[in-house]
Amino acid sequence: MTYSIVARDPASGDLGIAVASRFFAVGALVPHIRGGKCAVATQAFVNPLWGIEAADRLAAGEAAQTVLDDLVARDGGQAQRQAHMIDTAGRIASHTGEDCVDWCGHVSGDGISVAGNMLAGQAVITETLAAYQSNLDLPFAERLMTAMEAGEAAGGDKRGKQSAALRIHRGEDYPWLDMRVDDHADPLPELRRLYDVAQERFLHVAQVMPTRGNFSGLTDRTPLDAAIAEEEECRAQDGHASRSFATPLS
Repeated sequence: MTYSIVARDPASGDLGIAVASRFFAVGALVPHIRGGKCAVATQAFVNPLWGIEAADRLAAGEAAQTVLDDLVARDGGQAQRQAHMIDTAGRIASHTGEDCVDWCGHVSGDGISVAGNMLAGQAVITETLAAYQSNLDLPFAERLMTAMEAGEAAGGDKRGKQSAALRIHRGEDYPWLDMRVDDHADPLPELRRLYDVAQERFLHVAQVMPTRGNFSGLTDRTPLDAAIAEEEECRAQDGHASRSFATPLS
């Protein structure tokens, strides 16, 4: 009932997961990322413990296939589970249980994995993969969204649409970007709207937040305020009105 993409950006090392489904709040349980280390998506008849445990073990240095094999061996419901992951060495492991609802399966490439179940057909995941690989010039977030849109154009979840999510980590255990559309008639375009709104202020703030290497982060707001003001001016010059639903600032 879900398809997702798990990827590591080859240029930056950023880790990202995008997911869509005809199910409520798919972003709540599917994506699990440990910044700079690994990414895991757990789905189908979801066992969220797969995502939590796998991410912790991969971050500690275990190989993806070793971890996945152990999860499959221990879970009596493994035939209804689907999961795919990238470990710290960039290795990919995927599992699609034999009782996952057709069409179901997974594909992968260098630094990327796509998996889905209850889909319109195999083209959903192959087109998702192809769109990602043919748009490496796009910013990572846009590349992931473009890939998901290609999967939707190929049929997506065969039951329809309801929710989508995008999560990206830039070396930290907290996300650089974490957007969820939990209940919407057309969630992927809504995800695009949220990304546009995020660029107004949020991503400027995310760029200067504290990190492992700089515990204090930016403490002088002057350059941050200047960057936000420049963003606003550029948008005004381009006639690009805000797409935010927020109450206007007084």
